[in-house]
Amino acid sequence: MTAAAAAASKNVLRRAMLYVPGSSQRFLDKSRGLTVDCVAYDLEDSVTPGRKAEARTLVRKALDEPIPSGVKERAVRINAVGSGLALADLEEVVKSPNLTTLVVPKVESASHMTFISDVLAHSRSKEFAEQHGPISVIALIESAKALTNLNEICRAAPHLLQGLTFAAEDFALDMSITRSPSLTEFLYARQMIATAARAYNLPSTIDLVATAFRSEADHEMLENECLEGKGMGYNGKQCIHPSQVATAQKIFSPGQKEVEWAVRITIAQKRAEEQGKGAWAMDGKMIDAPVEGKARAIVQRAELCGFDVKALREKFKDQQPE
Repeated sequence: MTAAAAAASKNVLRRAMLYVPGSSQRFLDKSRGLTVDCVAYDLEDSVTPGRKAEARTLVRKALDEPIPSGVKERAVRINAVGSGLALADLEEVVKSPNLTTLVVPKVESASHMTFISDVLAHSRSKEFAEQHGPISVIALIESAKALTNLNEICRAAPHLLQGLTFAAEDFALDMSITRSPSLTEFLYARQMIATAARAYNLPSTIDLVATAFRSEADHEMLENECLEGKGMGYNGKQCIHPSQVATAQKIFSPGQKEVEWAVRITIAQKRAEEQGKGAWAMDGKMIDAPVEGKARAIVQRAELCGFDVKALREKFKDQQPE
């Protein structure tokens, strides 16, 4: 397995997951020049029924090419298990040694995850899997039934499941509700999904799509949705246009001041331990184990996002607990 493939197979940074229509060679080619955490070649919603077979072939060829330097991960969104098309999708894309991630839509029960697990087990020999690495699965939660079955979905294939994604449009259809700018009608579902992802220690919790992207008002709405999602515990967002990627990746990254605060905490914590202090203060605020744990998580994510944490540690090397 190449170093790039190994890194992609263990990717935990999906600040933006950009869907690219699998039936469009032009868009597939264009996606190679982007800077984005995750490109998801789409075989589902963006592909008409008459072009599914063609899209499988195009996506397989795209996967077989070396991973572009600006893309951390290439995923494939297959058709839903219940559609009757998923098996053909899987049989084609698993042939590529570069496949690392599947995005599975409309996951509603443990049986859907078991189906994916069984197909992968029978389609990839032990030698092939060892050589090319594991497959990660991102499950899309799109219905009331899926929400009620979150626990069994998360338990069904822990060796595969790497994240949960909220698909708001299909959820609205299932619930016979209308999406509003405030998104309050999705509050319960979004919090359920974020909580389940955390409970099962899944690296990725990816929020709903911002459906408009052309105007300045649309961009402002995207920013607000990203900030709200981040506040709920999401760490990434689905994107349907390249213009959305930079905003999503910026907001779902730690800010400069946040990283500096976290680095200072981790340095002072070591000194507090040496001094036998279980709780201490910095900048007049008490620091205890939960705060220190948050700081360590921020530092870890900052490193993944490209912050020069080493330089910050040098800058704040003399930080002391109060």
